[in-house]
Amino acid sequence: MAHPSLYVDALQYNNWSEEVFKQINAGGLSAIHVTICYHEDFQEMVQNVIDWNRRFEDYDDLIFLGKTADDVRTAKAQGRTAIFFGYQNCSPIEDNIGLVEICHQLGARFMQLTYNNQSLLGTGCYEANDPGITRMGKQVIKEMNRVGLVVDMSHSAERSTMEAIEISERPIAITHANPVFWHAALRNKSNEVLKALGESGGMLGFSMYPHHLKGKSDCTLESFCTMIADTADVMGIENIGIGSDLCQNQPDSVVEWMRNGTWTRDRDFGEGTASAAGFPAQPDWFKDNRDFSNLESGLRSVGMSEKDVAAVMGENWLRFFESSFGPVNA
Repeated sequence: MAHPSLYVDALQYNNWSEEVFKQINAGGLSAIHVTICYHEDFQEMVQNVIDWNRRFEDYDDLIFLGKTADDVRTAKAQGRTAIFFGYQNCSPIEDNIGLVEICHQLGARFMQLTYNNQSLLGTGCYEANDPGITRMGKQVIKEMNRVGLVVDMSHSAERSTMEAIEISERPIAITHANPVFWHAALRNKSNEVLKALGESGGMLGFSMYPHHLKGKSDCTLESFCTMIADTADVMGIENIGIGSDLCQNQPDSVVEWMRNGTWTRDRDFGEGTASAAGFPAQPDWFKDNRDFSNLESGLRSVGMSEKDVAAVMGENWLRFFESSFGPVNA
C-alpha cells in the first residue's frame, strides 16, 4: 500500500506470518531490519536465511530481501517492504573472521558485537566488568568496515560502545535503545555515548520495547516523542530514527531463548530480575506496525517540523543505509 511518508524501522523480531506482513504493508513501512540471529552459530543462522527465502517466495507481493538503500526506494515505489537481515550477536562468525564477508554476501547488514554477555569481540551490558573491545573485536570491526556490515552496539556495555565508535572507521549504529536520561535501563545509553555517536555520524534507533520505556507499558506517546526531541538536542536531528524492537505474537519461549540461549542452565530474564517471564504488553499507541502513523503525529504534536519528522521516521536511516551497506569507496 502506497504511503506518503517514508517509514523505516531499524529493528523488529516478530513471529513472522502473512498477518504480520499485511500489517506491515498497511502501516506503510518501506524497510525493516529484522533479527535473524540471537545465539545461532553459522549453520543455524543459514537455516534462518533459508526460512526467510521461503517467505520472500510466498509473500513476494509484500516483502523482498533488501541489500541496498535503492531497495528501500524500490519498496516505497512498489508499496512493498524491503527486509534487511541483522544479528543480535556475533555468534554466526564463530571464531572465523572470514565469515564476516560471507555473512554480508548472505544479506546481513547489521551485526551486534555483543548481546547481553561478553563475546569474543566485546562486552555486553549485563556484565559487571567491561574491559572494552577485544583483540579479535578490533580486527572484526576493521573487516566489517571493509565489506559494509554495520557495527551495532545496542546491547553492549559503555566502554565497549565508546571504543567501537572510536575504532570503527565508518559510523556505527545503536539500532534499538533509548537514552538513560529518560529511563534508566541496562540497555539504554548515556549522554556520553549519545554525543560520541552523533559526532561520529552514527545512528540511534528509539525502542518501544516496554522495558526500555519510561512507565513501561503505560508510557505515553507524548513522553516518548518529547524524549525523541530532547535526544535530538543531545546528538543532532540527523542521527536519530526508529528501531522499535517490536516482538509481536511471540510465545514466551522466545524471550527465554533471547535471554538464555545455550549459555546457561539457569533461567535469566534480564533487567535484574529472575521472574519477568514473557513479553510485556506494548503501549496502546504502538501495538503493531499499523501504528507507525501515531509516531508521526506524536512527533508533530511536540513541535517538530515536517522536515525533522520525516528525518526521524525514515529519511535518516535511508541516508545511513546509502553510505553503510557497500564496500568502502564503492
